[in-house]
Amino acid sequence: MSAVHTPLLDNQIEPDELEAPAAAPATGHAPPIVLKPTNRATQQMATNPGDAEAGIAGIFRQSSHPLALFFLYLFRVAAIAVYLLAGFVTENYVITTVAVVVLLAMDFWNCRNVAGRTLVGLRFWNQVDEDGESYWVFESRDPSRPANPVDSRMFWIAIYVFPLLWIALLIVSLLRLKVSFVPIVVLALVFNVTNAVGFTYADRDAKQRWSAVSSGWNLGLGGIGGQLVTGAVQKSIGRVFGV
Repeated sequence: MSAVHTPLLDNQIEPDELEAPAAAPATGHAPPIVLKPTNRATQQMATNPGDAEAGIAGIFRQSSHPLALFFLYLFRVAAIAVYLLAGFVTENYVITTVAVVVLLAMDFWNCRNVAGRTLVGLRFWNQVDEDGESYWVFESRDPSRPANPVDSRMFWIAIYVFPLLWIALLIVSLLRLKVSFVPIVVLALVFNVTNAVGFTYADRDAKQRWSAVSSGWNLGLGGIGGQLVTGAVQKSIGRVFGV
């Protein structure tokens, strides 16, 4: 007496493509089901990690501080957008000026006190001592807590690209003889260049300071983990971009 064997996949997985069933042999075995893989699923998937994380959405997914990154670009883009498009909404020069200046001031404060500290672990400010001498103070995060590469890259792009955009707008204003808009652009350049120069010096100061610590100098600071280390630069630098 011969037993009839049923394939394990029968009535459980529906094949994508079925070959024409062959004639059942005389032994009574059921015809085998042949499953052929298709590329329908792979056509909808990213072929490499770069494709999966491309675009603005991918940048924010990889960011450790997406909210800080969002507001860094929001204020900067909004200031340029209002400057360029306000003329289509209103011809009131005062309203346009106030709106742009407010956005520039918000961006300056946010970049120096929030975005820089959060995204790259850097902060700076100008300080006056008891003798009336002005100098810059830089703070940097412990290198044992490195910044997210995406946050760092997007921060430095914003720091260096937007001053170039304002320089281009200044040239356009001069060529079109729109002298009334020149003060707005100059103020934007002062804010943006101040942040660019300040964070550049802060980054340089941090690298030098932590390089000295790792080399065995300043051993009193070597055991402070996760704290901010303060460095002072004399007033000669403060005179370059005073606040």
